[in-house]
Amino acid sequence: MNARVLVTAAGSIVAQGIIKSLKLANKYNIIAADMSPLAAGLYRCDSGILVPPVSSSSYIDSIIQICKDNDVQAVFCGSDDELLALAGAKEAIEMTGAKLLTGSSEALAVARDKWRTYEFCKANNLPCAPSALPQDSDGFAREFGFPLVVKPREGYGSLHFYVAKNKQEMDKAVSAIEQAGWQPILQKYLASDMEFTTGVTVDRNSRYVMSSISIRKIIKHGQTYKAFIDDFYNIRKSAEEVALKLGASGPINVQAKLEDDMPVVFEINPRFSATCPMRAAAGVNEPDLVFRNTVLGEEVKVDSYERLVCMRYWNEVYVPYPLYEKTSSSGRVQKDGSFVPDYF
Repeated sequence: MNARVLVTAAGSIVAQGIIKSLKLANKYNIIAADMSPLAAGLYRCDSGILVPPVSSSSYIDSIIQICKDNDVQAVFCGSDDELLALAGAKEAIEMTGAKLLTGSSEALAVARDKWRTYEFCKANNLPCAPSALPQDSDGFAREFGFPLVVKPREGYGSLHFYVAKNKQEMDKAVSAIEQAGWQPILQKYLASDMEFTTGVTVDRNSRYVMSSISIRKIIKHGQTYKAFIDDFYNIRKSAEEVALKLGASGPINVQAKLEDDMPVVFEINPRFSATCPMRAAAGVNEPDLVFRNTVLGEEVKVDSYERLVCMRYWNEVYVPYPLYEKTSSSGRVQKDGSFVPDYF
């Protein structure tokens, strides 16, 4: 019998990556949740359920109820916005019998805050992008020169990401981020075009690395759209060291650029990456590994994977209008009616 799992934020690229990976494993009954009936993932899983937004006081209760009603064995978080909320309710969620597949609140708090990430790397002698807070911006600009990167401490993707070419642009970027309600951080601009994303999975007790796989990526609109999956031994070992020193468990994604043949970390994402289906296709299925280790208690280790080149492209999911209207009114969808034509 297939394991029953819940994937939240089914409209997000991260959640869809998790869903693709779980489908590749071919042993999961997948329940998708999202706040919008326009989330494609709702229609491509075994069932879909509408939930309140994470900002709602009833969001956690809805996740708990889904776990109870469907005998869910594990919850996968598909959204940065939901990550801390779910981790904060870990005990309540796991009282249902479902395992929440996120790391500890302490590790999440460090990795979700780019300033705390920088302080962590410095304290542990891990090569990282020099960073500063806005009050030190002028001195930082004098030391490293322009361009400089200005972005939110708690941001993700390319949202409010700026490359400032002069002091006026730097001050404007800082102001824009603050006006959006976020806290800015400045980083040295890493000019290298050798950018890597490394997925690391750590066992449930934070003792050993179960897998690591590195991708050299080409970015478009904040997302990987071409990827080169190769051994990249030094990149992987650097990311493994970051994950273990952080005390992580489960999935960790380490972003780095190669500077003078040394991987320089500029971001840590304490979750599954949107590129996890690429890794699964290469032989490292991170959602499956974490489920097997955390839920089934297996001691798993993957030491090799296939070298691949990946080229992303747009595709479409079609939903008959009556099914969409039914989902909008009932808040639920079963796996019937949606389709993806085999035309590419």
